[in-house]
Amino acid sequence: MSHLRTERTDGDGPLIEEGSAFLRLAPRPAPAEPAERFDVLVIGAGQAGLSVGYYLAGTGLRFLIVDGNPRIGHAWRNRWDSLRLFTPARYDGLAGMPFPGPPHSFPTKDEMADYLESYAKRFSLPVRTGIRIDRLWREDGRYVATAEGPDSKRFRFEAAQVVVAMATYQKPRVPEFARALDPGIAQLHSSEYRRPEQLRAGAVLIAGAGNSGAEIAIEVARSHETWMAGRDTGAIPFRVESRAARLFLLPLVFRFLFHRVLTRDNALGRKARQGVISKGGPLIRVKRRQLAAAGVKRVPRVAGVRDGRPFLADGRVLDVGNVIWSTGFHTGFSWIELDLPGGKEEPEQTRGVVAGHPGLYFVGLHFQYAFSSTMIHGVARDAEFVAAAVARRAKAVPARAAAAV
Repeated sequence: MSHLRTERTDGDGPLIEEGSAFLRLAPRPAPAEPAERFDVLVIGAGQAGLSVGYYLAGTGLRFLIVDGNPRIGHAWRNRWDSLRLFTPARYDGLAGMPFPGPPHSFPTKDEMADYLESYAKRFSLPVRTGIRIDRLWREDGRYVATAEGPDSKRFRFEAAQVVVAMATYQKPRVPEFARALDPGIAQLHSSEYRRPEQLRAGAVLIAGAGNSGAEIAIEVARSHETWMAGRDTGAIPFRVESRAARLFLLPLVFRFLFHRVLTRDNALGRKARQGVISKGGPLIRVKRRQLAAAGVKRVPRVAGVRDGRPFLADGRVLDVGNVIWSTGFHTGFSWIELDLPGGKEEPEQTRGVVAGHPGLYFVGLHFQYAFSSTMIHGVARDAEFVAAAVARRAKAVPARAAAAV
């Protein structure tokens, strides 16, 4: 027979009476503030979101940019200590504001973060930080987003249009079999790696052979025996620091090949896109000979775990004390409560416009339109295209509504 359950509260939250005892329930979420309404909500205040804001500023639309991090540029500041951008400063500026400093230098992560803060300030972009969107859905013809801010304060935003301007580097991707590694082996995702002092004694396995994995491998090889596992993604066939690169090779590759040739408008670009998504892009600054000179040993991909140790696709088992998973990220779009074409891991879109969801856009996806789409010098074009689509829709929707009256 069921018994009566009574509820009461104390200073720490709700209690439920079960027989003679009171059991504590999880605290109720704080109620959301009254909805704030905008023409456009931009989610993400990195280079993609700020670029969208730059172009929206000239449209007369009322928009807001929100970001879950405590300050603009936090995602850059939170990378490994020695990180420098893979591209020279002349390719690291956003629309309307060149990157300061020598054009052929490679900015540090903190210099990039400071630049983004300065960019938002220079153009008076309406950015609110510390507000993390946790739900997005459509209701009564408008998009609704809820978020948590400082001190667990709840927010509700409503907008006619939404731009998801978050890079695809959101949720670290680590294989399931990583759990079977011996607990004596230190494991870090590349997003958690800061410096070699984090590592334990013993060899290091870098799982993943892209740009981040290669740069980290060269650094840790100075103090640890280092293996780098994964398919060879190739490399740009010249030194980006060379005089020839400065004069004509980098403009040829970055401005012409990556930006204008390898696009989704042609078969060559579509083929390149599949390769980039499946195995990653070519190494930009690090070359094979530099890895070899640093003592980094190249091995096939990590296939699983055997007796608590990582084993490779060729059957070898490595005795290592550390594994750094440079295995990429999930998009982290689980909070979007919409049926996205193509799914939330790789949403289908046409230059950022999502079919079937009028007024929903993305900026910052891998190869969104061109190879350069996730490179700093390439994101502005995608942002400009999306901002123009937003402005056109904002003008067209009121006109259709008036004609229907």
